[in-house]
Amino acid sequence: MGEAPKPQQTKTIRVGNLARVEGEGALYVRVKGSQVEEVRLNIFEPPRFFEAFLRGRSFAEVPDITARICGICPVAYQMSSCQALEAALGVQVEGPLKALRRLLYCGEWIESHALHIYFLHLPDFLGYSDAVRLAQDQPERIQQALALKKTGNELMTLLGGREIHPINVKVGGFYRVPRKAELLALRDKLERAREIALLTVHFVGSLDFPDFAPDYTFVSLRQEGEYPILGGRLVSSRGLDIAVAEFEQHFREEHVPHSNALHATLEGRPYLVGPLARYNLNFDQLPTTVQAVAREAGLGPVCRNPFQSIVVRAVETLYACEEALRLIAEYEEPDAPCLAITPRAGEGAGSSEAPRGILYHRYRMDEQGLITEARIVPPTSQNQKMIEEDLRQFVAANLQLPKPELTLRCEQTIRNYDPCISCATHFLRLEIEQVR
Repeated sequence: MGEAPKPQQTKTIRVGNLARVEGEGALYVRVKGSQVEEVRLNIFEPPRFFEAFLRGRSFAEVPDITARICGICPVAYQMSSCQALEAALGVQVEGPLKALRRLLYCGEWIESHALHIYFLHLPDFLGYSDAVRLAQDQPERIQQALALKKTGNELMTLLGGREIHPINVKVGGFYRVPRKAELLALRDKLERAREIALLTVHFVGSLDFPDFAPDYTFVSLRQEGEYPILGGRLVSSRGLDIAVAEFEQHFREEHVPHSNALHATLEGRPYLVGPLARYNLNFDQLPTTVQAVAREAGLGPVCRNPFQSIVVRAVETLYACEEALRLIAEYEEPDAPCLAITPRAGEGAGSSEAPRGILYHRYRMDEQGLITEARIVPPTSQNQKMIEEDLRQFVAANLQLPKPELTLRCEQTIRNYDPCISCATHFLRLEIEQVR
């Protein structure tokens, strides 16, 4: 235990390069006496200007281009872009094609959550600096994690053409749909993945968690009858209930000097998206079997401790395995792999639940189907302001900790969110003034 802070004593916490997160960022916290004066999650990864790349391109190219934004959650970009463009084109994917999209998304949740739980987050709780050292002591646990992740990857490969940056998704459906026998061939592996996911929930539920439960504003999609993955209405824990097309009337993005990713707010306040928000706003939509497992792991219908997000991710992984098995059992091959699309001028918005939270897309196109405007709001940029607020509250409540331990806890506070910095830095508002 460290000494209590002196009234005018200044303490600075710096982490120059955050580890075990996707992308490049740093942490800076300055404390004077017992007051946290400044918190900065510095995002210095260069912006990648995807929204600018899309202008002038055919709507048909958008799912493949936006999938390149992220190697971990490319399906989320494909699904949100397809939904937005289909809204603009006046078509709606339903039936077996919609079910296949949900199944593909289950594959992404499984592989992404397994990656974060075991390789990025778990070392924090067990006192290891990384998963390699964890594997030296507990090889069976990492082997299980790899088997779980591989099953998600195989599902993505079958439906998406390959596990990273899938190439089989198009506006209106797919280029090719699988035969029933191809899906059934994955059933045994998914059954094994479900067993591993169940073990994972029980194991991570037994970890020790800091006592920390902020009064979050949770935001997620919600649709009666199913746990949210594709579509639905945008809801919050403070009463928001809007159509996805109304997103920009309530949510704002701003550029702050220390970040190459935009900060988002809801009605001027930070908010939280991701597994914790989905779980809290949709616990009643989980199957009773999954609810029971969550309760066995120490979770109730409400969980506000961000350190327990590792348990919530494990619960969602179990759900994704069960949902994938259900979708495969009920699958009926569609008459055609996609809907017929006729380009037209229009504008549309779409949102889906990426592993890290809601991912919003909006596109405007001309009568030839060429993109004239694109807007993408990824989950990590929506969470950035809340991450900084978490750091502020956690440091203020734990100033007595020795600096190395407090620094580690601050890094863990960031990793609770599984931030994907590379996703968040796709665009900045840019004004060029030419002087002659």
